[in-house]
Amino acid sequence: MQKTYVPKSGDITQDWKLVDANGKNLGRLATEISSILLGKDKPIFTPGVDTGDYVIVVNAERITVTGNKMEDKYYYRHSGYPGGLKKINLKDQLAKYPDRVIRQAVWGMLPHNRFGRKLLKKLKIYAGSDHPHQAQNPVQVEL
Repeated sequence: MQKTYVPKSGDITQDWKLVDANGKNLGRLATEISSILLGKDKPIFTPGVDTGDYVIVVNAERITVTGNKMEDKYYYRHSGYPGGLKKINLKDQLAKYPDRVIRQAVWGMLPHNRFGRKLLKKLKIYAGSDHPHQAQNPVQVEL
Protein backbone atom coordinates (compact mmCIF):
# COMPACT_ATOMS: atom_id res chain seq x y z
CA MET A 1 0.00 0.00 0.00
CA GLN A 2 1.31 3.46 -0.98
CA LYS A 3 1.58 5.96 1.88
CA THR A 4 0.67 9.62 1.44
CA TYR A 5 3.69 11.91 1.32
CA VAL A 6 3.69 14.69 3.90
CA PRO A 7 6.58 17.15 3.59
CA LYS A 8 8.83 17.52 6.64
CA SER A 9 10.10 20.90 7.78
CA GLY A 10 13.51 20.14 6.26
CA ASP A 11 11.99 19.45 2.82
CA ILE A 12 10.23 22.84 2.62
CA THR A 13 12.05 25.86 1.22
CA GLN A 14 10.30 29.20 1.45
CA ASP A 15 11.58 31.72 -1.07
CA TRP A 16 10.69 35.37 -1.56
CA LYS A 17 8.77 36.36 -4.70
CA LEU A 18 8.34 39.91 -6.02
CA VAL A 19 5.12 40.77 -7.87
CA ASP A 20 4.59 44.05 -9.74
CA ALA A 21 0.89 45.01 -9.61
CA ASN A 22 1.21 47.81 -12.16
CA GLY A 23 -1.71 47.52 -14.60
CA LYS A 24 -2.82 44.11 -13.29
CA ASN A 25 -6.46 43.19 -12.71
CA LEU A 26 -7.27 42.97 -8.98
CA GLY A 27 -9.00 39.57 -8.97
CA ARG A 28 -6.54 37.83 -11.27
CA LEU A 29 -3.62 39.22 -9.27
CA ALA A 30 -5.17 38.04 -5.98
CA THR A 31 -5.67 34.48 -7.26
CA GLU A 32 -2.02 34.21 -8.32
CA ILE A 33 -0.79 35.64 -5.01
CA SER A 34 -2.98 33.30 -2.95
CA SER A 35 -1.75 30.33 -4.99
CA ILE A 36 1.89 31.27 -4.26
CA LEU A 37 1.14 31.81 -0.54
CA LEU A 38 -0.54 28.40 -0.28
CA GLY A 39 2.28 26.71 -2.21
CA LYS A 40 0.02 25.30 -4.94
CA ASP A 41 2.68 26.04 -7.54
CA LYS A 42 5.07 23.53 -5.90
CA PRO A 43 5.11 19.75 -6.37
CA ILE A 44 5.22 19.18 -2.58
CA PHE A 45 1.92 21.03 -1.98
CA THR A 46 -0.05 19.52 0.88
CA PRO A 47 -3.27 21.05 2.27
CA GLY A 48 -2.78 22.38 5.79
CA VAL A 49 1.03 22.45 5.53
CA ASP A 50 2.78 25.78 4.97
CA THR A 51 4.74 25.05 1.77
CA GLY A 52 4.21 28.47 0.18
CA ASP A 53 6.57 31.37 -0.39
CA TYR A 54 6.70 34.94 0.89
CA VAL A 55 5.19 37.46 -1.55
CA ILE A 56 6.15 41.12 -1.94
CA VAL A 57 3.69 43.23 -3.96
CA VAL A 58 4.85 46.61 -5.27
CA ASN A 59 2.88 49.34 -7.10
CA ALA A 60 -0.34 48.35 -5.30
CA GLU A 61 -1.86 51.75 -6.06
CA ARG A 62 -1.74 51.05 -9.82
CA ILE A 63 -4.06 48.03 -10.02
CA THR A 64 -7.01 48.03 -12.42
CA VAL A 65 -10.57 46.74 -12.26
CA THR A 66 -13.17 46.21 -14.97
CA GLY A 67 -16.54 47.91 -15.28
CA ASN A 68 -17.68 50.54 -12.80
CA LYS A 69 -16.13 48.87 -9.75
CA MET A 70 -14.08 51.96 -8.86
CA GLU A 71 -17.30 53.77 -7.89
CA ASP A 72 -19.68 50.84 -7.21
CA LYS A 73 -17.53 48.48 -5.07
CA TYR A 74 -17.60 49.30 -1.35
CA TYR A 75 -15.48 48.16 1.59
CA TYR A 76 -17.21 48.04 4.97
CA ARG A 77 -15.75 48.17 8.48
CA HIS A 78 -17.32 48.54 11.90
CA SER A 79 -15.95 50.36 14.94
CA GLY A 80 -17.78 48.07 17.38
CA TYR A 81 -20.03 50.86 18.61
CA PRO A 82 -23.72 51.31 17.75
CA GLY A 83 -24.02 53.09 14.41
CA GLY A 84 -20.31 52.59 13.79
CA LEU A 85 -20.57 51.13 10.28
CA LYS A 86 -18.26 52.89 7.82
CA LYS A 87 -18.08 52.36 4.07
CA ILE A 88 -15.61 53.54 1.46
CA ASN A 89 -15.59 52.92 -2.28
CA LEU A 90 -12.70 51.29 -4.14
CA LYS A 91 -11.44 54.54 -5.68
CA ASP A 92 -11.09 56.27 -2.30
CA GLN A 93 -9.67 53.14 -0.67
CA LEU A 94 -6.98 52.92 -3.38
CA ALA A 95 -6.10 56.57 -2.83
CA LYS A 96 -5.92 56.26 0.96
CA TYR A 97 -4.92 52.63 1.73
CA PRO A 98 -3.93 50.76 -1.47
CA ASP A 99 -2.47 47.85 0.51
CA ARG A 100 -5.83 47.02 2.11
CA VAL A 101 -7.48 46.47 -1.29
CA ILE A 102 -5.08 43.67 -2.28
CA ARG A 103 -4.89 42.24 1.27
CA GLN A 104 -8.68 41.89 1.46
CA ALA A 105 -8.90 40.33 -2.01
CA VAL A 106 -6.21 37.78 -1.14
CA TRP A 107 -7.74 37.08 2.28
CA GLY A 108 -11.00 36.13 0.57
CA MET A 109 -9.12 33.37 -1.30
CA LEU A 110 -7.30 31.91 1.71
CA PRO A 111 -8.70 29.59 4.40
CA HIS A 112 -10.54 31.58 7.08
CA ASN A 113 -8.83 30.01 10.08
CA ARG A 114 -5.50 30.30 11.91
CA PHE A 115 -3.66 28.68 8.99
CA GLY A 116 -4.97 31.40 6.65
CA ARG A 117 -3.98 34.13 9.10
CA LYS A 118 -0.49 32.65 9.26
CA LEU A 119 -0.26 32.69 5.45
CA LEU A 120 -1.49 36.30 5.25
CA LYS A 121 1.44 37.42 7.42
CA LYS A 122 3.76 36.28 4.61
CA LEU A 123 2.22 38.87 2.25
CA LYS A 124 4.02 42.24 2.13
CA ILE A 125 2.27 45.01 0.14
CA TYR A 126 3.69 48.42 -0.78
CA ALA A 127 1.96 51.29 -2.61
CA GLY A 128 5.04 52.43 -4.52
CA SER A 129 7.87 50.64 -6.27
CA ASP A 130 10.24 50.60 -3.25
CA HIS A 131 10.35 47.86 -0.62
CA PRO A 132 12.68 47.13 2.34
CA HIS A 133 13.24 43.44 1.51
CA GLN A 134 16.32 43.66 -0.73
CA ALA A 135 18.31 41.47 1.69
CA GLN A 136 15.95 38.51 1.04
CA ASN A 137 16.87 38.54 -2.69
CA PRO A 138 13.30 38.30 -4.01
CA VAL A 139 12.76 36.66 -7.39
CA GLN A 140 10.67 38.70 -9.86
CA VAL A 141 7.54 36.74 -10.83
CA GLU A 142 5.67 37.58 -14.04
CA LEU A 143 1.96 36.84 -13.69
